[in-house]
Amino acid sequence: MIRPLQDVLSSFTINVRRAAALGMGLALATVLTPLALGQTYQIIHRFAGGDGQHPSTGLSIDATGRLYGTTPGTVFRLTPSGSSWVLSTLHTFLGGTDGSNPGGRVIIGPDGSLYGTTSEGGSQGYGTVFTLRPPLNACKAALCPWAKTILHAFAGSDGNGPVGDLVFDVAGNLYGATLQGGEQYNDKGVVYELTPSDGGWMERVLYNFPLYTLHNPRAGLTLDKAGNLYGTVQESGFQGGYGAVFQLTPSGSSWSENTLYVFQGGSDGATPYTGLIFDDAGNLFGATTTSGANGGGTVFELMSSNGGWAFSVLYGFAGVCCFLDGPQANLAMDEAGNLYGTTFADGAYGLGNVFKLSPGPSGWSYTSLHDFTGLPDGANPKSNVVFDANGNLYGTTSAGGGRTDICDGGCGTIWRITP
Repeated sequence: MIRPLQDVLSSFTINVRRAAALGMGLALATVLTPLALGQTYQIIHRFAGGDGQHPSTGLSIDATGRLYGTTPGTVFRLTPSGSSWVLSTLHTFLGGTDGSNPGGRVIIGPDGSLYGTTSEGGSQGYGTVFTLRPPLNACKAALCPWAKTILHAFAGSDGNGPVGDLVFDVAGNLYGATLQGGEQYNDKGVVYELTPSDGGWMERVLYNFPLYTLHNPRAGLTLDKAGNLYGTVQESGFQGGYGAVFQLTPSGSSWSENTLYVFQGGSDGATPYTGLIFDDAGNLFGATTTSGANGGGTVFELMSSNGGWAFSVLYGFAGVCCFLDGPQANLAMDEAGNLYGTTFADGAYGLGNVFKLSPGPSGWSYTSLHDFTGLPDGANPKSNVVFDANGNLYGTTSAGGGRTDICDGGCGTIWRITP
């Protein structure tokens, strides 16, 4: 069985200890940091262990501005209340058949319920897909768990260790990917579909990643308007195994794979842990977590061109500390076409940052919106960013924020950047 949580803990401990050595153990009052262009960084929740720790899958936001996310042991909601925020634990994972260690952020489904995955547990021990539904009646208690239903428990041959975000199509079917599992002797992961059926859900494996070409996706999938699926794999059997971008196209009762780009491990980057997003013109954007011209990963674009795809690097991050310094969660794009994201260990202190890339006549310009310093304001984000209706940005850090007595390097934070 895979153990992604061990990866989470080992990967940020070095960085946070480095910050402590730099004297970053400041008082843990609310951090309110002025940024460029008048923006302000603020911690809106510090995890303290009992309410969860080390959030590593990012956030979703609903129309009212409430935030939803996961820690390895919980699903939570953060609700604005006046000038403060209130965290509610919607579900605590019990392990075993209930599952544990979510493999991606929870998404808000068409019915208003939350949908997500666990990378471990379930009846077969290979992870689950679940939904959380709010109580039918108004909750009177301070803590009001949501009703959890397991939609599918993986058995290994149909996938092992779901990763990344789920995605709905217009018909209400769910799509996702697993890091491992699949056909016997391959164990390189699958792409799967869950279809509502007779009050339950039926799983179908759409694609088994081959033994010698595409390997082990770390991110979820993206759908285009025609129903094609797009994603990345962190490894490949091509030219050094630096990862690839792929497309899956429905063809009758099966799906055909088309490799759009194979990373070379040079200035183009390597080892993509992020998925892909589209702009309005149908171009794809993503990131790699390592390599690139400066060693810290890249942001790239695949432009649809004459029936093919033209690859270009938009930005290369500096390799500051460790392997997998770069972005580890999907990018986000605003209405003006600016890209936003986080890095795990880039930034001025090597503890990650929040960045913005803006298109212009001479290329893309880079702005660091916040450089994490460690215990006071957080460290090592593995989070996407989400926007509210006022243009504020939100995300998480997997470490920092205090409570080193409970969590090595701090339990993590939820932050907001206000324009």
